[in-house]
Amino acid sequence: MNIFTAVMLGLVQGLTEFLPISSSAHVQIATQLLGLGAMPKPQLTAFIATIQLGTEAAVLIYFFKDIVRIVKAWFGSILNRGYVTEEKKRDSKLGWLIIVGSLPVVFVGLVFKHAIENQLRNLWVIAAMLIVFGLVLAVADRVAKQTKSIDKITATDGLLFGAAQALSVIPGVSRSGGTISMGLLLGYSRQAAARYSFLLAIPAVLASGLFEFVTTVGDLNSADLVATAVATLVSFAVGFSVIVVLLRYLNRGSFMPFVIWRVVVGVAILAMLVNGSLVA
Repeated sequence: MNIFTAVMLGLVQGLTEFLPISSSAHVQIATQLLGLGAMPKPQLTAFIATIQLGTEAAVLIYFFKDIVRIVKAWFGSILNRGYVTEEKKRDSKLGWLIIVGSLPVVFVGLVFKHAIENQLRNLWVIAAMLIVFGLVLAVADRVAKQTKSIDKITATDGLLFGAAQALSVIPGVSRSGGTISMGLLLGYSRQAAARYSFLLAIPAVLASGLFEFVTTVGDLNSADLVATAVATLVSFAVGFSVIVVLLRYLNRGSFMPFVIWRVVVGVAILAMLVNGSLVA
């Protein structure tokens, strides 16, 4: 893999990880368009797992203060020390809700790991999911009351957010797209839904990314390691910028541009599959 290809894939990963348009779908499409279809699967898997850690580092740094505050409050609730203020109670509750919301995706990921890595990584599936869940996001954004803030999340809501996140194991659904759609349907504001979506994704994405990295990094040769490092740095820088811009945009903007993008890309993939430009 050359540096140009690595930069392009890092850029795609960074741009799409936090937007509700499915990073897995766009990375898979990009690998084909960049001619990486012949690259051995173990090496490609290792490369993708590593650059995902770049975007995960971005979300960890952006939400670092929130994460530290939540973790301290959560441990404080367990140890029953310093657990007195309303703010600490809210943060501890949020910590528990992130744990509860992470359970569905862990279960689905373990049970359906083989199907996810093989049958579902198909461009026909990806195209269909981009379109279908794009329309789901459109409906959710249209009917959302947007009256609830992030501190209003209940245990039931946490599980529903988690169930939506579990659907994201299907390429094309989008982790942020699924959880944000659920948040909107539950009445949360766009920014609250997006913020909780990012926090909820941290345990699952970090655990799966580290697991894939540790188990596959040995498949990368020395030349690929340099390209992987470059792509990871690019995905980190771009991903961090996307978080900043997206959360500011959601103070006033809707998700419709992302809906349109999903549908256009989904239709384009279907057209290219039909004429043979892409291979499923």
